[in-house]
Amino acid sequence: MRFDVLTLFPDLFQGYLTQSLLKLAIQNKLVQINLWNIRDWAADKHHKVDDRPFGGGPGMVLMAEPLFAAVEAVQAKEAEPGQLILLTPAGERLTQPLVRELSEHKRLLLLCGRYEGFDERVRLGLKPREVSIGDFVCNGGEVAAMVVIDTVIRYVPGVLGDPESVTEESHSDPGQLEYPQYTRPRVFRDMAVPEVLLSGDHEAVARWRREQSLARSAGAGWNETKEGESHAKSIDGPR
Repeated sequence: MRFDVLTLFPDLFQGYLTQSLLKLAIQNKLVQINLWNIRDWAADKHHKVDDRPFGGGPGMVLMAEPLFAAVEAVQAKEAEPGQLILLTPAGERLTQPLVRELSEHKRLLLLCGRYEGFDERVRLGLKPREVSIGDFVCNGGEVAAMVVIDTVIRYVPGVLGDPESVTEESHSDPGQLEYPQYTRPRVFRDMAVPEVLLSGDHEAVARWRREQSLARSAGAGWNETKEGESHAKSIDGPR
């Protein structure tokens, strides 16, 4: 699977790309990550990509011209243009079902915002899919892009050591949290592993895990969240 990240700060990804499962996935050619500096498509010698907003207001806005040029040039580098993802406050919330859907694409282009956000014509003209990672503020879209990559690659065959892992973890079943897990020792600081997990009774273990999953989900309030609920306040970068 191929990811193309369009950003003003590609160096932010260097450490991230050289660690853990993602590093192995890249080495094994299961995942390809390309970093593109939006400033390379700026029209002037100073590589200017932002300007003051019409109508006044604080901060600077990312200009449409270099963003269009960058996206169109990167799309043209492969026969498959890929799905363009705009990391934006107005985007749909990133959920496990959405992650699974995004993993079905062979190529994702992740457009990272900065400053006060994008000229609206980027959204209107490029028609990206708009995604938000949660109801909080980041300094830019780079962290959100890493979250998208980190969640999506788990569905790429061969990335996880055990393919069953992705089917049993939290949110694989929408709104459901994973059951508690235990390992050695059996007793630690007077806290013992539940006897059912030591019983060898697979049906009893499965039943216990299901009960624990339901209890955790109810306690976290997931049973009250409706699929498709609006999250208009979500912010993955500056306004």
